[in-house]
Amino acid sequence: MPSQSKEDYLKNIYHIQEEGRKANTGNLAGVLSVSPASVSEMVAKLSKLGWIKNEPYHGFMLTKEGEKISINLIRKHRLLEVFLQQHLNYEWDEVHAEAERLEHVCSDMFIDKLEEYLGNPKFDPHGDPIPDKHGRVASTKYKLLSVAVPEKEYIISKVNDASREILQYLSKIGLKLNSKITLMEKIEFDGSVIITIGSTGKKQLLSRVMAEQIFVAG
Repeated sequence: MPSQSKEDYLKNIYHIQEEGRKANTGNLAGVLSVSPASVSEMVAKLSKLGWIKNEPYHGFMLTKEGEKISINLIRKHRLLEVFLQQHLNYEWDEVHAEAERLEHVCSDMFIDKLEEYLGNPKFDPHGDPIPDKHGRVASTKYKLLSVAVPEKEYIISKVNDASREILQYLSKIGLKLNSKITLMEKIEFDGSVIITIGSTGKKQLLSRVMAEQIFVAG
């Protein structure tokens, strides 16, 4: 079984690839808050184990085995988030950090039973799809609020969970997963947007940074 640090590397390489970017020493060091030398050392170990394919000067990518390990860890993480929110009353801005700690110690059997207990949820509290036990991940048709068409109604379908502060702010102004909004206006010079929230018609200005963390459908 891979160590916690190896799992963290594989999972973050998966996320970088999922975003359509090439995983390299620089961006992985930034995500994990470690030195480039530490990344190079771990990449050599992961490559030797056959979990990544390292191409000098072109970055590195997961092998099938490395992807399998990554998706399994992500499955554990997202099911734990659902459990924490639904049964232990954690807020959506609290579940990510807690699941990060728990995901490495849960067996596959425990996670399978947890999934059944939870009623086989398809999405985590932030709208990310939960891989099934066979490693299949449902496709989604989200788009960033920052690139959505104005004067249309949308449903908030996913929010990036990397920033606890953003999740807390969204809660403060009454936005959550599956909230209905109308994109009223996009302010081109700074990338901010003006929305109205649900049937209340309450107007809210969101910065470019916020609009780039919110995914919508509709």
